[in-house]
Amino acid sequence: MGRPVKCRRICALPGYESFGPCSQAASRDVEMALDEYEAIRLIDLLGLTQEEAARQMGVARTTVQSVYDAARGKIADALVNGHRLLLRGGRYELCPNAEGCCARMCAGRGCQRQETGCVRRCGCPTADEQKRRNTP
Repeated sequence: MGRPVKCRRICALPGYESFGPCSQAASRDVEMALDEYEAIRLIDLLGLTQEEAARQMGVARTTVQSVYDAARGKIADALVNGHRLLLRGGRYELCPNAEGCCARMCAGRGCQRQETGCVRRCGCPTADEQKRRNTP
């Protein structure tokens, strides 16, 4: 029996749901899960390391690496082959304080409480805190 899939924390839903070629109709759709989108946002846009992104998303660094690699492959496929990229689905939980999440407030690395992790600053529960809450 495999390990259960852990929900990945995302700070906000994307502002756009699809991207595609303007000059012609897309030949097919490529679906990117929202946790993959979040990994791209944290690592490529905000400049976090995979370890920092993992802490922000509440998963292991190896999980972030695999999610990030899958996302990059999908972006490359969409760009090179002229496919439409759709952002939707996946196993994720939305940060309860998404509007004021620290990933936007501190732009990741600028967080003054980095040693405890930005996740704690924005009020998101850690994995251990979630387990305690979900235990009857």
